[in-house]
Amino acid sequence: MTRPAWVRLDNASNIFLAARSDADPKVFRIFAELNHEVDRGLLQDAVDEVYDQYPLYHAVLRRGVFWHYLQDSDLRPAVIGEELHTCAPLYQPHRRNLLFRVLYHRRRINLEIFHALSDGTGALWFLRDVVDAYLRRRHGHARLETTTPPTGLSLTMDSFAEYFRHPAEGTSGERWLESDHEDENPGDPTTNRRSTRSVYRVRGTRTPDHRTRLVELTLSGSELARQAKAEGVSLTMLLIALFFESVRLASGGLGRARTMSVSVPVNLRQFFPSTSARNFFATVRLEHTYGEGADDLASIARGLERRFAAKASSSALESRVRRFVRFERMPLLRIVPRPFKDGLLRLINWANNRGLTVAISNLGRVTLPEGADPHVGRMGFHVSAVRPQFCAMSHGDQMTLSFTSPFLETDHVREFAQMLTQRGLDVSVAAVRASEGELAEASLDGLREVGA
Repeated sequence: MTRPAWVRLDNASNIFLAARSDADPKVFRIFAELNHEVDRGLLQDAVDEVYDQYPLYHAVLRRGVFWHYLQDSDLRPAVIGEELHTCAPLYQPHRRNLLFRVLYHRRRINLEIFHALSDGTGALWFLRDVVDAYLRRRHGHARLETTTPPTGLSLTMDSFAEYFRHPAEGTSGERWLESDHEDENPGDPTTNRRSTRSVYRVRGTRTPDHRTRLVELTLSGSELARQAKAEGVSLTMLLIALFFESVRLASGGLGRARTMSVSVPVNLRQFFPSTSARNFFATVRLEHTYGEGADDLASIARGLERRFAAKASSSALESRVRRFVRFERMPLLRIVPRPFKDGLLRLINWANNRGLTVAISNLGRVTLPEGADPHVGRMGFHVSAVRPQFCAMSHGDQMTLSFTSPFLETDHVREFAQMLTQRGLDVSVAAVRASEGELAEASLDGLREVGA
């Protein structure tokens, strides 16, 4: 069957293209750590098998007069060793190349993806199938029925268009860019108001050559989840409260900017049944202002939980996403040349960034096919970042928290780790070399253990 030649980018992908920069090329990495050194030949065979099942991953990115678009290609991926720093740029406007790469380093299999191609859920499907195919070749276990939806791996499926293109009743008069700072409940002083407060923003010394500063913490996910449950909050909200507190402690004083804000992605597949491996998520902004009420961790987490519940409902998300889709499809905007659209999206992204302190993403606890699972230890992911960010992922009982930043300073990560150990958790720490002095110590950019 002939594959489709090209498709337009989905709604979220356009902003990734416009907002990418040298410090934040909009690349993310998902990895699986095996119980043995990776065999490059077997991994290449596994990638070849899985690649044939994922037409979406054959796509290259092209620039049109009015929009960017994904075009089918006959390119084949080649597995490579760890040569570049993590989350190095993937999309190169003047080259016709695939939008992902598979790398290996010792026991790790790494998948890096340009965010305009896929989100964390779609990437996790691909990596899980690669790891299973690799381990089948090495250990000979039978292939199980895949849970990856085959129709969702096509180039054409765009769930933003499927669910949000047509206007819903009662929303035609809404502004497309209505802020999510708005009142959720005007009668409740604890809920977010359209904020005029100064948001604290982390500043620091940028890394040389714009590489991402990465620090990983590994700990017991079940123990931290038990603590979150005992405090009556979700694990994600407890992690955000810890992140806010670690940034506050590392700041040396917030001054007049006492509000911390965070961007939290929400997987839309849990509300709108989609099998697409392309981007299909929305973000929710949460904040806490120190000095206005209780500032202990449990109170901060409960306040965040309450606001998140209101903003992350299916109706609230649907209303917000529809505004962006309507904006994208405005008749006047459709005939505006692409460079002007990119400029407008960059401006919107810049304004949004000024209202954020940090960002997080939690992909939760991952399960692998039965035959593969015993051979895999830690799994995790991280992203290139324009501000301090952390990502969480668990496999088995091991949770990996990956902190990334465009800055060399890691004081907030040290504070975060100390708070975890004060809660009785055993934490191991690893960091990637990023400063000129650290890079001078070794020519290979690998992880090094710095404490336990």
